Amino acid sequence: MAAIPGVSFAFSSKPCGKRRPLSASLPFSHSLSFLRTTTTKPVFSSFDSLNLSTPRLSGTVSAVVSQENVTGSSSSGTDVFKLTYLEGNSWLWEVGGVTLLVDPILVGNLDFGIPWLYDAAKKFLRSFQLSDLPEIDCLLITQSLDDHCHLKTLNPLSAKYPNLRVLATPNAKKLLDPLFSNTTYLEPGQSYVIEASNGNKVRVQATAGPVLGPPWQRPENGYLVTSPRDQLTLYYEPHCVYNKSSLEKEKADIVITPVIKQLLPNFTLVSGQEDAVQLAKLLQSKFVVPMKNGDLDSKGLLASLVQSEGTIQSFKDLLFKELPDAQILEPTAGVPLEIHAP
Repeated sequence: MAAIPGVSFAFSSKPCGKRRPLSASLPFSHSLSFLRTTTTKPVFSSFDSLNLSTPRLSGTVSAVVSQENVTGSSSSGTDVFKLTYLEGNSWLWEVGGVTLLVDPILVGNLDFGIPWLYDAAKKFLRSFQLSDLPEIDCLLITQSLDDHCHLKTLNPLSAKYPNLRVLATPNAKKLLDPLFSNTTYLEPGQSYVIEASNGNKVRVQATAGPVLGPPWQRPENGYLVTSPRDQLTLYYEPHCVYNKSSLEKEKADIVITPVIKQLLPNFTLVSGQEDAVQLAKLLQSKFVVPMKNGDLDSKGLLASLVQSEGTIQSFKDLLFKELPDAQILEPTAGVPLEIHAP
């Protein structure tokens, strides 16, 4: 890959895949996971709970998973995860009366401050506004770079929720401290208990994610989120980069992960496919929710350099060989996906 003026690259720690991931010392890093140029025209219908325009899946995914007729319910029970995909790396999770906003990019495009080099917009939730959010109990930040810690979003969000509880990687401290006063920085292995207004308690534990920069740098975070009665645990890391030894003693019923790899020549920006299968197998997962965090309308020099490897179907085939009983639940942007404890 030819050098780009003003940009220096450094290798990050090796993920479970065979390729070595690429990270960058300036703010677009390996987060170029977003880079995709394919566009599709969606068919829209109303989504009342977030006031969004999104396509909707019909029917139910399984006996314990529903993507329809859930927006009107005021409470889904103690041990139920309601997961709403907001495109890119962004999510809205509800469990046990606690609402978590994860890695939000909700205001403006994703451009890392260099729009001539890379500029990406969402495909389906273009009309989204912060005013469309429900009441938020906690902001969860996995990484310190713009596709996770998006200052165009976090500045107005901090004005709207000045006392918002924030759980984040310590690598984001310089960015978050000027904005939020109620922030807890979690190192891998550390945990925090969020108490809902109804008395339920949801546990969030940080796990080791990718290293962005020199090998001695602190890793970014993944998270394990456990429902109040310990009936369901969710694992999330947005690049399928994880420390196998640190997860060997953990279990997660639900895994949210990319499954389609995002590649530069000889480098893996975002892993997936067989690495995502091994992650689900390691955590003994019952449900895998695949992210399409590269599926944005992007332009710029770097957008043309990234290629995808694998498909949802090829991932399904791989997973069936290793975990035949696991269910793959494909989210639709803006539509809540409910997962109940068995």
